[in-house]
Amino acid sequence: MGRPCVGERGIHHAEAPGPREQGGTAGNPQLRTDVAHSARVYDYVLGGKDNYSADREAAEAMMREWPALPVHMRANREFMHRVGHHLAAEEGVRQFLDIGTGLPTSPNLHEVVQKVAPDARVVYVDNDPIVLVHAQALLVSAPEGRTAYIDADMRDPASIVNAGELRETLDLDQPVALTVIAMVHFMLDEDDAYGIIDRLMEPLAPGSFLAVSIGTADFAPEEVNRVAREYAARGMPMRLRTKAEAERFFDGMDPVAPGVTQVHHWRPDPKEAGTIRDADIAMYGGVARKR
Repeated sequence: MGRPCVGERGIHHAEAPGPREQGGTAGNPQLRTDVAHSARVYDYVLGGKDNYSADREAAEAMMREWPALPVHMRANREFMHRVGHHLAAEEGVRQFLDIGTGLPTSPNLHEVVQKVAPDARVVYVDNDPIVLVHAQALLVSAPEGRTAYIDADMRDPASIVNAGELRETLDLDQPVALTVIAMVHFMLDEDDAYGIIDRLMEPLAPGSFLAVSIGTADFAPEEVNRVAREYAARGMPMRLRTKAEAERFFDGMDPVAPGVTQVHHWRPDPKEAGTIRDADIAMYGGVARKR
């Protein structure tokens, strides 16, 4: 329904292995264009152009199962925008670590937060070959700030927290906002999503924040589970979570009001409040502060 690295915005669990894979490119044999990819499905549903026929076929099949999919995906992206603005404007955060970045679709996180605070610094993380191709679009920072990109897999948190690009861009003695948007539903139980989030938060200073959106089938179980089966049939299995399971990502932290809720209910724009049906959203979202 959406991006560990990678998901809607960028984990893609498996594309069929093989040397010089069909549909690969001369410069990047891992870039499969003949196999649907969650980031490119997301791009197509949102009206983007960075997708291929396999992605379009998959997206159309999913939208037949659940016509609300575009509404759901747009709401998730708007959640990211509101979270970024709140953290920069209301919480004073000036450092961001965004994991599972996905394809650059303006406004990206650095555009949102640097509009509030031009000196904000953002480190993007993904391991999707197509995101790497487009990474330069993520590195156009405001002159006062800075952006960086790390090619790494969320399932290996040490490769992220020990990356030179992270340490050179962010001061881990000061608060950092870790944003993990539309990612964890692509992490199965054996991936230990909770443990990975804990290991990513561990080196961050007290006063840092965690923002996560988490796939769920709580509000439209039949339709959402059909969409999940379409993803799984294309090598993208999902682990959808209940509200209690979503809240577990924030254990031991201080929640930011309104706590964990469907993404369209998290500090909505007053002009848009009440315009989206709960049954059309399959994502919980929340933000919390590290003690």
